[in-house]
Amino acid sequence: MFHCLILPALLFLLSANTCASSGAVAKNQAVADAARARWSSGPHAGWLSRILPPAVTASSVPEPDSRGAQLLSRYCVQCHHLPSPAMHHPDKWPKIVDRMVVRMRGQGNRGALMKHMMGGVKAPDEEEVHMLIGYLRRNAQMPINRARYPDLDTEGRSFRDACDQCHALPEPSSRTADEWRRVVRRMQDNMGWMNRVEGSRPIAGEPQLRPRDILDYLERNARQPRGSRPARIRSVRSRRADDR
Repeated sequence: MFHCLILPALLFLLSANTCASSGAVAKNQAVADAARARWSSGPHAGWLSRILPPAVTASSVPEPDSRGAQLLSRYCVQCHHLPSPAMHHPDKWPKIVDRMVVRMRGQGNRGALMKHMMGGVKAPDEEEVHMLIGYLRRNAQMPINRARYPDLDTEGRSFRDACDQCHALPEPSSRTADEWRRVVRRMQDNMGWMNRVEGSRPIAGEPQLRPRDILDYLERNARQPRGSRPARIRSVRSRRADDR
C-alpha cells in the first residue's frame, strides 16, 4: 500500500517541476521578446540587430530555468539579441559584464548614447551582477589550447576563421564527433548571417567557408565517446588526394 502511494506522489512532483520549469522559460522568452520589440522598432534597429545573431532563445541557453538564465533574458537583450554564454571563455565574461553594466547605467563609453537609444533601459544591482557573472562563467566556452594543434593555421584554417567570428575558439576535444555534427549544423545559419550584410547578395568569386572542412577537422580532434575505441580518421589531405 505504501509503495502504491509513493509512485503517484513522485510522478506528481516530477510533473509539477516540469511545468514550473516550462513556465519559467516561457516567461524569460516573453521578457526577451518584449525588449527586442522595443529596440527593433526604433531608429537604430538596423545597427542593433547586427550586433549578435538572432539564434539564441530562452529555451536553448544552459540551465534555462535558472536564476542566471532569467537575468540573462532580463538585462542582456535590451540592445541586441540574446547572447550565448559560450560566446566567451570564463575569464573574459567578468570584464564584459562590468562594461555592459556601466553602459546600462548611462555612464562610461557609449553610456549616454545607450540611454538615448534605449529609453527605460534597466541595470542589474550588485547581487544580480554577481549571479549573472557566475552563470556566464559556469557555462562559458572552453577555449582551445592552441599548443595542441600545430595544424590550426593549415588544415584547421576553416575552423579557425569561421568559429572565432562570434565566440571564443572552442577546444575540439571538448565534444564528441556526434556532438560536433549537431553544433556545426546549428552554426551554419549563424555563419551565413555573419558573412552577409543585410540585403546584400553573394558575389561571384568571393571566399566561401566550407562546413565540411570545419567538420572534418573537429571530427578528427574530437573527444572519444566513453567505452569506445579511438577511430582511425584519415587526414583531410589524404582524403582529398583520394578524390583526385
